[in-house]
Amino acid sequence: MYNQFHQRSLLAEKDFTGAEFYTLIKFAEHLKDLKAHNIEHHYLTGKNVALLFAKTSTRTRSAFTVAATDLGAHPEFLGAHDIQLGNKESLADTAKVLGSMYDGIEYRGFAQSTVAALAQYSGIPVWNGLTDDWHPTQMLADFMTIDELCGHVKGITLTYLGDARNNVANSLLVTAAMLGANIHLVGPQALQPAAHVQTIAQQFAAQSGSDILITDDLVTGLAGSDVLYTDVWASMGEEDAWAQRIKLLQPYQLNMDAVTATHNPNVIVLHDLPAFHDLNTTMGQQIHEEFGLDELEITDEVFNAPFAHQFQQAANRLHTIKAVMAATLGNPFIPTVIEPQ
Repeated sequence: MYNQFHQRSLLAEKDFTGAEFYTLIKFAEHLKDLKAHNIEHHYLTGKNVALLFAKTSTRTRSAFTVAATDLGAHPEFLGAHDIQLGNKESLADTAKVLGSMYDGIEYRGFAQSTVAALAQYSGIPVWNGLTDDWHPTQMLADFMTIDELCGHVKGITLTYLGDARNNVANSLLVTAAMLGANIHLVGPQALQPAAHVQTIAQQFAAQSGSDILITDDLVTGLAGSDVLYTDVWASMGEEDAWAQRIKLLQPYQLNMDAVTATHNPNVIVLHDLPAFHDLNTTMGQQIHEEFGLDELEITDEVFNAPFAHQFQQAANRLHTIKAVMAATLGNPFIPTVIEPQ
């Protein structure tokens, strides 16, 4: 049967339709069930996968490694000191070499242009494990978790609190619009998404019926939310921005006041991790010493509440990444695309 995903790259959510994205989510749920019942699914036996990490990672690296192994493929990790990518060898030359040896490439790093060039010159599927602009593999896990908890994604209202112009916020905005979910981005005006990202989301929303709200007003943004989501206030490489970010973002902390303001007794909380919710990290202690704060973007009370599902969300990284790899490299049975429900 024709597999519409075969040999395609996943560079950004906008490269897929909402139906294609939701199909990958449902395929991931199927693969999760197979793994839970110890049923082998070696769709990629004999394949070799390069994992390029210019940025460090816990969940993304673990998910790609285990996913490749579960699928019967061999993953090869190449860290920041193992690859050149324009240093001693041009990006194009490196991509061509990797394309001649591997069947697929994962890249986690900085510029979106890097992952795009890898796809252009390697001639094999490339998967974006995170760039400064987009985080598509995270979105699959996020909306899979929502689908599991709510029974659907279309029509839910997801509210993101914090830095609304980072890669996660960009991806949430566009993915929600693709899937017909309502999306509220709530943060200071100085940290709201770029105009071109809003335009992409509005184009998808016009087709899906998604309602988009971008505001600095907490009361308006939180009311009626089904899902609350937050992210760290300073991304990797922005550690010198903590003082400014804390000043701007402290009013947008995901705390019990925010939960209560949704007026939804069934609201759920998500976080893509890592989270600064206590002092059990070196960085958390450093921030406490400098700014006197015990918690940042999310309080420990909310993080450990029964309605917080960030660890289910993290575990779903494995299954969704597995779905992407199997669909783009292998030939599993992939049903006709499923419209978001």
